[in-house]
Amino acid sequence: MTPNKFSKLMQRGLGYVEQTVLITIAFATIFAVFQAITHIWLAGAITVGDLLLLFLYLEVMSMLNHYLGSGSLPVRYPLYIGIIALARYLVLEVAEIDAWRMFALSGSIFLIAIAILIIRFGHVRYPYVDCPTQQSNNN
Repeated sequence: MTPNKFSKLMQRGLGYVEQTVLITIAFATIFAVFQAITHIWLAGAITVGDLLLLFLYLEVMSMLNHYLGSGSLPVRYPLYIGIIALARYLVLEVAEIDAWRMFALSGSIFLIAIAILIIRFGHVRYPYVDCPTQQSNNN
């Protein structure tokens, strides 16, 4: 099916909206990093929770950079962010968490890590082909 003028106009419009949202996320993340650094500076101490929060922001920026550079987003990046977020929650709330919730959080981190390993194995063992002409040339 060939795209008509309306389809092309909508694609262009959605592309502009997408770029605007990505730029907004980038600026918001940079602002949040400055807020976190200011909080650390004013507190006069760095905690593990602060470091994990900065790693969360770093992963978000890395995900944005990869998406802007390639136009695609590997599913691994949100999984990395999920692991860091769960680890941060676990570290910050360790005093108030009961044994079952701690077990569930640890199990969740483990399951996400296994999912990342499976996805990485799948990408290495069964790589993606960008277009059908490359697939016929590889055979």
